[in-house]
Amino acid sequence: MPEDAERAEDAEVAENAENAENAENAENAEGAFTEHRPLLFTIAYEMLGSAADAEDVLQESYLRWSAVDPAKIGHPRAYLVRVVTRQALNHLRAVRARREDYIGTWLPEPIRTAPEVSDDAVLAESVSVAMMLVLETLSPAERAVFLLHDVFGYTHGEIAASIGKTEITVRQIAHRARGHVHARRRRFEPDSAATREIVRRFLLSTSTGEVQALMDLLAPDVVQISDGGGKVSAARRPITGQGDVARFVLGVARTGITPTTRIEYATYNGMPAARCLTDGGLDWLLAFEIQEGRITALYVMRNPDKLHRAHTVRPLDRGAHPRGSL
Repeated sequence: MPEDAERAEDAEVAENAENAENAENAENAEGAFTEHRPLLFTIAYEMLGSAADAEDVLQESYLRWSAVDPAKIGHPRAYLVRVVTRQALNHLRAVRARREDYIGTWLPEPIRTAPEVSDDAVLAESVSVAMMLVLETLSPAERAVFLLHDVFGYTHGEIAASIGKTEITVRQIAHRARGHVHARRRRFEPDSAATREIVRRFLLSTSTGEVQALMDLLAPDVVQISDGGGKVSAARRPITGQGDVARFVLGVARTGITPTTRIEYATYNGMPAARCLTDGGLDWLLAFEIQEGRITALYVMRNPDKLHRAHTVRPLDRGAHPRGSL
């Protein structure tokens, strides 16, 4: 074989081998990312309170992940958690100013969850609307540290390495954030047969206009919060107290629920919920915070930007992990 032809053949063999290796690396990278996606989405969503923003963070993180050789990464999950945490922190700092200009009351984008989420009490509470609203009051660093330590179980040292701060600083942030959260957290019962029965009675009394039956289901200090985002009609300020909430709910039922409205029970953010659909489109989403047989909070989502992804059930995962893996 002529020397030039031999060199060309060797180059082709080398190129084919490199292409095969690159394809294998890409396949391994995609497989690892898919395996840990529920955990990564859960972290990003709890950091941001938005499924859309969480998906953006995961996309950005995947691009970074696909640019490295997985074979050189000792702990893929640890690496991915670090990347997602940093991307989520950057994203959170960028969206905070936008939320300050939000029209009306901001609520987290609801995510449809499997009923099994209630089996993990920590996970169910951490994704609840009430907890997400408390997390909104933390600084980005406080939110990241609180979630990574108290929800996902990482040590202060592991978190320090992940967010680029000293362990002493992380401990201080954790102490401050935990105190803030514990002072404001609301207790509630996750989705169950008992809470769904209360939701059923609520919807029945609302549809029939039975004021007393409705009042009996509401806690004295019940709060109703709506999010229309300035795009649809919704109360722009929280409504509190049995009487005011009952009147508001009955008024909405008279004007907002038609004979063609279909109501479905569902689980959102680990909480019992009701979906109001017209011609297959989701018009209203109501999530119920229930404690000791009474509705203590009613969260009403109407912002269409936050509803068009609300049909998909989102797999969530706290990712039990060995220490030293972040």
